[in-house]
Amino acid sequence: MFKPFEICSIRPPTENQSLTFRLTRNCYWNKCTFCPVYKQGARFARRTLDDVRQDIYSAKHLNDRLDELNADSDFSSLMSSQSADEYQNAQKLIEQILDIQGPDADLAGHSIPANDDDPITNWFMQWFRDVPTISDSINHLLAWRMGGRKTCFLGDADSLILKPEFIREVISTVKNVFPSVHRFTVYGRTATAARFRLLSELKEFRKAGLNRVHFGIESGSDTVLREVRKGETKDDHIRGCLKVKDAGLSVSDYVMPGLGGQKYSDEHAKETADVVSQTAPDFVRIRTLQVFPNTELSKQIKNGTFKEASEEQVVAEIRQMIEQIDTQTQIISDSATNLLQINGRLPEDRSAMLNVIESYLALSPTRKKMFSLQARMASFEGQYGGFSRDIYEELAPYIHNGDLDIDSIPESAVDALILLLRSRLMP
Repeated sequence: MFKPFEICSIRPPTENQSLTFRLTRNCYWNKCTFCPVYKQGARFARRTLDDVRQDIYSAKHLNDRLDELNADSDFSSLMSSQSADEYQNAQKLIEQILDIQGPDADLAGHSIPANDDDPITNWFMQWFRDVPTISDSINHLLAWRMGGRKTCFLGDADSLILKPEFIREVISTVKNVFPSVHRFTVYGRTATAARFRLLSELKEFRKAGLNRVHFGIESGSDTVLREVRKGETKDDHIRGCLKVKDAGLSVSDYVMPGLGGQKYSDEHAKETADVVSQTAPDFVRIRTLQVFPNTELSKQIKNGTFKEASEEQVVAEIRQMIEQIDTQTQIISDSATNLLQINGRLPEDRSAMLNVIESYLALSPTRKKMFSLQARMASFEGQYGGFSRDIYEELAPYIHNGDLDIDSIPESAVDALILLLRSRLMP
């Protein structure tokens, strides 16, 4: 019998081709006003070491079968490629298992039922699997195999709450079963590192084989952190990041331009830059705020207590951060929610990154909107490989002879299209 194994649906973009195993399920904090994840009925739970090991061996069982199928493939043909054979054999294995075990082995594993009144959340939640299927598991292995078979992410939301001994046993098992894996990463909360983990314990994580911690710091402003109910402070961010670095682990921080809204835009940018300057993380990843329906933040927008920052304000926040960060770090824009691609090392690439920002800010209001539309379309195609039916139908009136005539789209339609595209982009 082949069994699915639990996958970390929510993981950093750098781990999209990593092998993943869930050490905990979901998020124990789960109070952030901007976050749509884990708010639809999924409950936090710690998993036992036996459960995790069973998942690792289930993954090995499936992976060994993929190796057998690939060994039987004929790579001698000029028309054959290893990547094509990998994909075909993965689909063949799915069909074989379903033929033997029946269609119930591949029942949809969405964590919530569809809601006809909320298509945006439905769109988002189709990518979140609380209960995986055989298809999910095999396609997950396929992505890892195609990505080089070298990395592993251990989730879900804050693996630093676990004891070093637990992490050591999991990593040891993964290394024994999948010897090609050499990098292990986790999500963490700075409050956990700052308040609840001794430096000696974090060093034990490093000795166990952990390489990197991803922190969603979002903001360095205590005001903003309190408003969005992050459950962490600026001091937590600073002490947590520095302690993890002192333990010999790499730190990757996620910041969220726009999270302060119009009211706290300047403070949000200034204080976030200060946290980065004081902690010098290896990476700073930009995640522009995207407001999802049915979150507390969306309710605050409706009742007028939160006013979203405009795209120009968000870009100005990023400019302020780039100008004020006073340390060596790598800035990465690897989220589809971002309008501009701001990438480079500080301080040496500061001028180049600021030039990209100033070029956008110098555009006329109309050209800014057209730029935004084109950027969101490119992000959507890059993320999904093409347009969904509803978006194509919205664009169809402006397609002539197979080409989209951007300049023929009226400004009111541009605004609606940007909103639609942004609502479907995964952070």
